[in-house]
Amino acid sequence: MSKQDKAPETLLEAVTYFADADVAFEFVKSLRWSDGPICPGCDSDSVAQLSTRKTFKCRSCKKQFSIKVGTIFEDSPISLSKWLPAMWLIVNCKNGVSSYELARAIKVTQKTAWFMLHRIRLAMQSDDFMMSGEVEVDETFIGGLARNMHADKRRAKIKGTGGMGKTAVLGVLERHGKGGSKVRAGVIANRKRKTLHGKIRKTVEPGSEVHTDALASYSGLAPDYTHHVIDHAEEYVRGNVHTNGIENFWSLLKRGLKGTYVSVEPFHLFRYIDEQAFRFNFRKLDDGGRFLAACSRIIGRRLTYQQLIGETV
Repeated sequence: MSKQDKAPETLLEAVTYFADADVAFEFVKSLRWSDGPICPGCDSDSVAQLSTRKTFKCRSCKKQFSIKVGTIFEDSPISLSKWLPAMWLIVNCKNGVSSYELARAIKVTQKTAWFMLHRIRLAMQSDDFMMSGEVEVDETFIGGLARNMHADKRRAKIKGTGGMGKTAVLGVLERHGKGGSKVRAGVIANRKRKTLHGKIRKTVEPGSEVHTDALASYSGLAPDYTHHVIDHAEEYVRGNVHTNGIENFWSLLKRGLKGTYVSVEPFHLFRYIDEQAFRFNFRKLDDGGRFLAACSRIIGRRLTYQQLIGETV
């Protein structure tokens, strides 16, 4: 995007702006190489753009490559004029966008839209970062309601109470960080002490204040952390001790899962968590800023269809 161009601020502006194939090409080109194209094969900067089409040729290794190589768009026949508005939609729709809705919006098949959305979710996946200060930790269960299941399916999945037949998810929220609270969340194997302590120690810096509920698995965090416990059987807030922030994130996540995506396979759940965590962490930005933040993460992240469906690692 050239300095004289005004960045799109609304979906309508984004669709109009990126409808020009040359503009979409230059936009991605500027994201990838601020100082000129670099060959993804040999890292040489001796690269020429072919005049007949939007591809490049390395003078060193003699190989040709496209603007999509090394990004979430690699090997996709879908034009950038559809990819970029699709990114705008998913990063700015509070409750997400279904593959059926995206398919109708940009005129692709539902299968193609589903694959596109998962590739964009990969770009929305946050890098690992440590949290400090006041931190809230909580776990929840994601899965279908037993009362909505057929009787035979309910008998097969539900063999107890609580989280039986559901997927456990752990969330860690840092209060009052730069740009507002930040969250990291992901699927966990279980709620045992070893699992929860391991995740906390990999995410929260020693010496921080950790606020949790009264689950016994959280006991023993001291002396590495100042551990504050709120027993929800008795109260939900005691002064500054609560887990309301992370519980608010759970509400946002479940609203999208139940209202937009309806049924999410446990195998793919982490991708939807990454999506909601991205929107939460960048909620202070306007739509254009959030879009640019997602676009800055498209490089070096690739997801093939075989990887997506679990056929390859």
